Amino acid sequence: MDDAQLEERVHECGQRLAAGLAGADTGGLRHPLAAGERRMMRSLIGDPRLRAALFRFVDVRPACHSRTELVRHLSEFLEEAGAGSGNARRLARLTGRRELTLPTAGAAGLGVASMAHRFIAGEDAQAAAPELSSLWEQGRCVTLDLLGEATLTESEGERYAQRCTQTLRALAQMSAGWAPNQLLEHDGLGPLPRANLSVKVSALTPHLRANAPERALSAARDRLLELLRLARELDAHLHVDMESLDTRESITELFLELLALDEFADGPPAGIVLQGYLTDSEEQLERLLGWLEQHPRGAPFTIRLVKGAYWDHEVVLAAQHGWRAPVFTDRRSCDRHYEHLTRRLLDARAGGMALRPAIASHNLRSLAHAIAYSDALGLAPDALELQVLRGLGDDTAAAIATYGRRVRVYCPVGDLVAGMAYLVRRLLENTSNDSFLAAQTTGADINLLLERP
Repeated sequence: MDDAQLEERVHECGQRLAAGLAGADTGGLRHPLAAGERRMMRSLIGDPRLRAALFRFVDVRPACHSRTELVRHLSEFLEEAGAGSGNARRLARLTGRRELTLPTAGAAGLGVASMAHRFIAGEDAQAAAPELSSLWEQGRCVTLDLLGEATLTESEGERYAQRCTQTLRALAQMSAGWAPNQLLEHDGLGPLPRANLSVKVSALTPHLRANAPERALSAARDRLLELLRLARELDAHLHVDMESLDTRESITELFLELLALDEFADGPPAGIVLQGYLTDSEEQLERLLGWLEQHPRGAPFTIRLVKGAYWDHEVVLAAQHGWRAPVFTDRRSCDRHYEHLTRRLLDARAGGMALRPAIASHNLRSLAHAIAYSDALGLAPDALELQVLRGLGDDTAAAIATYGRRVRVYCPVGDLVAGMAYLVRRLLENTSNDSFLAAQTTGADINLLLERP
């Protein structure tokens, strides 16, 4: 298939996904306040000052214990944004009010909590169980992410490890009762575990520092080792998330070192995240593929390709130190690179490597490109997994499932306070002027959304 044929196939796949999005059945997952949230998203996209004010409000919302506190914080943030009464009236209209009054601010506070709970499946795995079961029934598998990162003490790291242990056990127990689903439980490389947990190594130790990698590895090794052993015992999948660039090397080195141990040669199935917005992510991918060639495993290795959620952090940090930004600063360049990495992953799978590519995106073009290229290689539909975030990707997940492709929903669990940093990153990521969801929210033409980057 040449480039022109591939592009034609990308547009066909994209149009089919778009049709699925238009008529998506979220199985009751679409929140009743979603329409109001979409209006808020459009408002955030159009006014950077309002974005900044509301992001600050979201950040302090868990510490507000009364409507008076909500009003005070919200009013102060709007005033500091330089738009005061105009933005206050705008926010009031979003909640169906004429002015920013005590009840309106209270509604805004509740709206923030409601929005957070659209992203967060529950305080723990048990609380999230009904939704996880519902997702499975609708043809969507899941991975759970325990909210909380950058622990400050050893006791916090130990508590996070204990939460991971409890979550793995709860997932294994609850998923045993789910109905069989061939697409979600099996591919050409063998069985896929129902229980799937995403882990942040930075939450296992307070010593994860770029300038002291050995100390970080020593502190986190034992806890991650025990989690791998438990995942093997429970026949679960353990996935390591990535965060800021300064911790990537330590996290990658530790995880690959442990997976190379003889005791893990045949399991558990495991994987790691690759951040496509980093300019050196191709070199990182080749490193991972090279490791896999040198350490063949009985259990397949998953690489989850994401764009990345720490763009603002990386850009600001680089500017502070006078460094060159380690991320793509142009959306089209990033999208082109993401497609290049997608093809490399799928080529490796087609070449016989025991690799499961997982393409995590809400960008219609990125998803359609992955499907089209996978088909062009002659791979079976189950060779490719697509992933979305809970709350932002509900309609997309429904469209992918209707397409007959495996989709995995990334479901954070934890309390509202722990979820605020996650929520702010998701809002920053998806209300930027060049994000796909922003374009979709403002009604961009489907042909523009599917345009080659």
